Amino acid sequence: MPALPPVTGGGRSTRRLSGVTDVPKLILASASPARRNLLVAAGIDATVQVSGVDESTVDSTSAQALCLTLARLKAEAVAARLKAEAVAARLNPAGEALVIGCDSVLDLDGKILGKPADPDDARHRWYAMRGRTGVLHTGHCVLHIGTGKRAEAVASTTVHFAEVTDEEIDAYVGTGEPLHVAGAFTLDGRSGPFIESIEGDHSNVIGLSLPLLRRLLAELGIRLTDLWTSR
Repeated sequence: MPALPPVTGGGRSTRRLSGVTDVPKLILASASPARRNLLVAAGIDATVQVSGVDESTVDSTSAQALCLTLARLKAEAVAARLKAEAVAARLNPAGEALVIGCDSVLDLDGKILGKPADPDDARHRWYAMRGRTGVLHTGHCVLHIGTGKRAEAVASTTVHFAEVTDEEIDAYVGTGEPLHVAGAFTLDGRSGPFIESIEGDHSNVIGLSLPLLRRLLAELGIRLTDLWTSR
């Protein structure tokens, strides 16, 4: 099982892990329903704010560097917008709000694959992926709006694809699902049966690594359990 990269970030906040009374608000800088569903299942009712970042403007030969840069840009874009809105409304933009940005890409033998451009692109990706193994990388950036501190890292999970038939690929592409997800596949959707096995965190393949989120929050001096909507 591949190890997660070490956490990097802006250092610990002055908040202590014990005796926390304020419950931080978590804002998800992503339109992905799967990511929000993961948080809700973990007891966290995150508010969704789409970043509006144009992913095509960022390029890199490293899958890990690319997804981490995009995750950071998404978190920063939403944080800046919320600060500007607070200033315009003459409100205090600090508080305990947290923004999490995420971005996923599939590394298939050194080729970086994000969302497919169209059905033909999705179809040809599956022709290339079937029977082979790729690594799904998801960049995570957690940004504390009040302090400006952040913690970020990449989670990586190895994915083994089944030897699916042309007919199965055509049927899957026809659902439209692969057009909206990195690598043109999902673990929690219709292509789940086309995944033979994975090595690593399954929630990372869905779009957000919950174990890594816990570590990043701890880097900022916050327990994940403090974000639970009910105890």
